[in-house]
Amino acid sequence: MKIFKRSIQLLFILFTFGLNAQETIKTMFYNVLDFPAAYPNNRAEILRDILDEYEPDIFMVCELQNEYGANLILDISLNSDGENYRMAPFEPTQSGDPDHLQMIYYRKGMFTLVTSDVIPTPVRDINYYQLKLSTEDQDSDPVLFDIFVTHLKSSQGTANKQLRLEMVQQLTNRLETVDPNSHVIFAGDFNFYTHSEPAYQELLDPTNNIVFVDPIDRPGSWNNKPEFQDIHTQSTRTSSGPFGAGAGGGLDDRFDFILVSENMMTDPKLRYIPETYKAYGNNGNCFDNSINSPDCSGDFSAELRENLYNMSDHLPVVMDIETNKNIVLSSQDFATEVPISLEATLVNEKLNIRLGSNVFGNVSFEVYNTIGQKLLEYRSENNQYISVDISLLANGIYYLKSNIPNAPTFKFVKSS
Repeated sequence: MKIFKRSIQLLFILFTFGLNAQETIKTMFYNVLDFPAAYPNNRAEILRDILDEYEPDIFMVCELQNEYGANLILDISLNSDGENYRMAPFEPTQSGDPDHLQMIYYRKGMFTLVTSDVIPTPVRDINYYQLKLSTEDQDSDPVLFDIFVTHLKSSQGTANKQLRLEMVQQLTNRLETVDPNSHVIFAGDFNFYTHSEPAYQELLDPTNNIVFVDPIDRPGSWNNKPEFQDIHTQSTRTSSGPFGAGAGGGLDDRFDFILVSENMMTDPKLRYIPETYKAYGNNGNCFDNSINSPDCSGDFSAELRENLYNMSDHLPVVMDIETNKNIVLSSQDFATEVPISLEATLVNEKLNIRLGSNVFGNVSFEVYNTIGQKLLEYRSENNQYISVDISLLANGIYYLKSNIPNAPTFKFVKSS
């Protein structure tokens, strides 16, 4: 099968500890439309055939309905020919929309999942994942991806725009707690109709701790404008009638995005490769039409476009990233001891922290609130067990950040 033609080149790892490999990292985001319940019934196989064509190293999705659907994608769409991909831990919703969930999948041996978290919002969760790239010098100079995936509120109107803005503000507040030099990806079905929408402008705000960039830099009113037909991602169908789910009307909206932090446009450690950002399957001639129409022919094949038509009312978005590091692929996952963990995330007076045996020297901790204000700072000689007094904090959500290399930012809830 085609999906693992890249992996066949890596069979030598069975005989060696590792192998220097390509410096390109392929990413894909896809709204998989009410997966797995929506028709047709064989969509896990249809998705497998779509992924055969692109073979992403990082695959991000939204509109998962449940853990069963997440595992279907892993087992059938990605791993039907072998154990080549991993999936992040499944997280039930924390925002009250149980049927629209996010997930990330990543190539085994190429990445290690460092941490994952959920950011609740007024509508749907924003899921956070940190991946470490498997490189020769990953211990001394790690290459980390901070990846956020979501599905912003749909539909036009002032109230829906405000909800999208409030969701995005939850993200930008959280990003106040991260290193401003972090390499960050934000992907999702954003439901933006125009570049002037407040939530889009919030993401690009130059005063943010992390400033996002839209890699293709195509500002305008994207909705129902033929001059943007090459980047439209929704809807793949002129009618939803054949399937009873999703939107019709043909391709006339740019709802699906992958944004990157500003540094990823120039930093050789992780850099967006120009002209690789695509609405996957869109030949640029399908305005207000179904993606499988003969009138939409071009570089993307009729077979691929038929699969995209059957799979979802959205097209995937793809983008390539390059690194100047030597990627070392392994037949086994890299074993990494967790450097820090919390004894509990719902706490009263003491925040109890455990350090791994691989943590040396003095350590410091900072506690931030949800709008990025630093409220506490704590320093300690290295002990395996540390207890921080938080009794003076008001009840609410907080974030713990440390000076420990590769340590994640933890969310905890103070409750009396």
